[in-house]
Amino acid sequence: MAIPPSPITLNESTRRFEQVVDGHTAYVEFERLPGAIAYTHTIVPKALGGRGVGSALARHVLDHALEQGLKVRPDCSFIQAYIDRHPAYQAISLAHGAHLE
Repeated sequence: MAIPPSPITLNESTRRFEQVVDGHTAYVEFERLPGAIAYTHTIVPKALGGRGVGSALARHVLDHALEQGLKVRPDCSFIQAYIDRHPAYQAISLAHGAHLE
């Protein structure tokens, strides 16, 4: 039986959303902005490549922004590409025409 993936956690002290898989830590760095959150960098260790870890992190951080009522500034090219492929998130993306209120 497959081991379920570990939860994605918010680590405020490092300004990262993190997930540990098989002893490796994948993460998305962020900066808080007034009414928004900037996702600045996504790191998925090579050992975890091709397993959907990056996409799971992207979905999680974008859902977090939605739940918190935040707009997203996708400074990270991986997050930007994920938003491009998932139109449901474009309404909160400052790169896709969303505006801060």
